[in-house]
Amino acid sequence: MDWENVKESCLRCTECPLCDTRTNVVFGQGNPKADVMFVGEGPGENEDIQALPFVGRSGKLLDSMLGEVGFFRESNIYIANIVKCRPPLNRDPFPEEQEKCIRWLRSQFLLIRPKIVVALGRIAASRIVDPCIKITRDHGKFVYKKGTWFMATLHPAAILRNPGHKEAVKHDLELLKNKLIDIQESLSCIVF
Repeated sequence: MDWENVKESCLRCTECPLCDTRTNVVFGQGNPKADVMFVGEGPGENEDIQALPFVGRSGKLLDSMLGEVGFFRESNIYIANIVKCRPPLNRDPFPEEQEKCIRWLRSQFLLIRPKIVVALGRIAASRIVDPCIKITRDHGKFVYKKGTWFMATLHPAAILRNPGHKEAVKHDLELLKNKLIDIQESLSCIVF
């Protein structure tokens, strides 16, 4: 399994009905060797048109907030979604659509091997962090699973709907930055 083969296979996927209404498959964007991977639920209209994740208003907000703590999709993070095709009218992806598509995200995860995965929003958080998660209660909390740290935060679209959430997400991103520093420092102390 290599990156290009996974990507090419994903771009040709027709395993669920979302392929019938998509303009483009939105595989992901960023550094495939990143220590931090962000995962949303699925592409919206702008993402479907441009074949890139988080490029609309919420994506611009996300990029701005990430940049404030030193994270950039061009260099040190990777951004993907659970489903790679836009659900009609930007509805939540159905569980059966998530189930068909999750293998692409798993392949990306196995190839990237991030130290931290950040779920953006309720759908992604309940799928990859904890099915019982309450995003407004549990955001910013780290969970360690099989060698990787996971954290959930609010989706940037939630901030656009309710600007009062912005400070909470800023705090979560500071926690993320500090956690990554701690992980990198602990790895640099290992002597063989």
